[in-house]
Amino acid sequence: MRLDKLLWFLRFAKTRAVAQALVEQGHARLNGRRCERSAQRIAVGDVLVLPLPGGVQVVEILALPERRGPAAEARSCYRVLDGGAANPIAAASDTPTDPHRPEHQGDFPP
Repeated sequence: MRLDKLLWFLRFAKTRAVAQALVEQGHARLNGRRCERSAQRIAVGDVLVLPLPGGVQVVEILALPERRGPAAEARSCYRVLDGGAANPIAAASDTPTDPHRPEHQGDFPP
């Protein structure tokens, strides 16, 4: 299956033209390599890194869909691998700090 068609079927893009533009601009990665061809072939087990409006998402393809069906059907064809927080910036700020370093209170001195 073509990459652009897969992105459209799995509802990562609203239209196939949007999916083609996403791939041809070089924003998608397939198995760690940058993709620039929308005709790139996809197989079960491939890993995609996609920049989406909600943040970057890493997914593994579990099955190739036969159609653009309902969202629940589309979600059953892939597995999200990153499992990060919805907001990556918030997740980064939740990391523990160095215990030997005094914490910054967030206010500048007057």
